[in-house]
Amino acid sequence: MYLLDTNIFLEILLQREKSKAAKNLFIANPSTDLFLTDFSLHSIGVFLFQRNKHETYVSFVKDVVIKTGIAVIGLDHKEVLALAEVSKRYHLDFDDAYQYAVAQKYSLQIMSFDADFDHTESGRKIP
Repeated sequence: MYLLDTNIFLEILLQREKSKAAKNLFIANPSTDLFLTDFSLHSIGVFLFQRNKHETYVSFVKDVVIKTGIAVIGLDHKEVLALAEVSKRYHLDFDDAYQYAVAQKYSLQIMSFDADFDHTESGRKIP
């Protein structure tokens, strides 16, 4: 089971270089094995709204979250307190520390194009 990093979705939404590999991830895995953090969901919204792509975000939520049923998961307030230590231990910025902590909480493998996760105990999978 995989926690999909924000960049997986942005590759597809913005039709970037690695979008085909990211799309194949959805074909190869049932949606019940794929997870998205609440942080990623909101970050994608911030990113798209800044670029006046409101309808793209609405379609993303409808298609990816509601229609496919990919679960949106996160941390509670007490768990967020541990992010500073995770960040320092693995030299991760806030968003990567959040993803890592969620993956650890739910025993998920991180799927990402971001090499920063390579410095963690769990590493990452690349689509």
